[in-house]
Amino acid sequence: MLPVLQAFANGVETSISIVRERVATAEGLASEDLAEMLPSGRQTVFTNRVSWAIVHMSRAGLVEQVRRGAYRLTTAGQHLLSKSPERIDLKLLQKYQAYIEWQEQFNPTPPPKRNEDTLGEEFTPEEVLEYLTNQLNNSIEADMLNRIRKCSPAFFEKIVLDLLLAMGYGGGNASKGRVTGKPGDGGIDGKIEEDALGLDEVYFQAKRYADDKNVGESDLRNFAGALDAKSTTKGVFLTTSSFTRSALDFVKQIHKRIVMIDGERLATLMVKYDIGTRTRVHYEIKRIDEDYFDEEGV
Repeated sequence: MLPVLQAFANGVETSISIVRERVATAEGLASEDLAEMLPSGRQTVFTNRVSWAIVHMSRAGLVEQVRRGAYRLTTAGQHLLSKSPERIDLKLLQKYQAYIEWQEQFNPTPPPKRNEDTLGEEFTPEEVLEYLTNQLNNSIEADMLNRIRKCSPAFFEKIVLDLLLAMGYGGGNASKGRVTGKPGDGGIDGKIEEDALGLDEVYFQAKRYADDKNVGESDLRNFAGALDAKSTTKGVFLTTSSFTRSALDFVKQIHKRIVMIDGERLATLMVKYDIGTRTRVHYEIKRIDEDYFDEEGV
């Protein structure tokens, strides 16, 4: 927040875009720093943090909005900068009555203390929310992988088929895919018609291995041979464990397109595409619609 407040030091109204330019220059941020995205992929971390810095400091009365997308330093903001503070954080803002009243208005009952509370000092609300969501998803994914390893081979093949259909293979039409695995299947557990006319097919192999048993090069050679027998070059190899280095190298050397999905990625994809999970609660993140409050356009 300090470099953001310093960006308003000239005392005249300044657009948020100019503030971002000044902060980036003052902090010596490289292009890759400015391009870093939030996990949601909808906004850069830099833009998000500058915006929230302005929100918090405006609630404390350090800056004020003069028109759409433009703010200026207040007397309180000028006074604070005159003291040459080393840092501006939420603890410092607690010294301003306006900020305390704003917090009490929307947080009448403080939540129980927990380790994640300190995130609010360094990250924006969106970053904290995404961090906690990732923590929850990581826990679900670990449980998911553990459950998959305990299911029967036949059920695991069904899981794989459901996942590929949910990801868009076969146009999401369940009739376009089926499990074909059986004794002597030659390394093929199922297939999906990639297009509506069935002109191209994607075959898959599903290996339900324990964590300490990795898929080796011989498994991939057998799968590649099975694809040859089906006169196709596309395949997906999924496992609940991992792939050996020799297996990974083998796939890079052959002229077939074989996608390899290990246990961790499999669990992540299942959570992402709602295979074996249900949405318990849904939150919406909203922002002020600046266009609505643009009186000049009325």
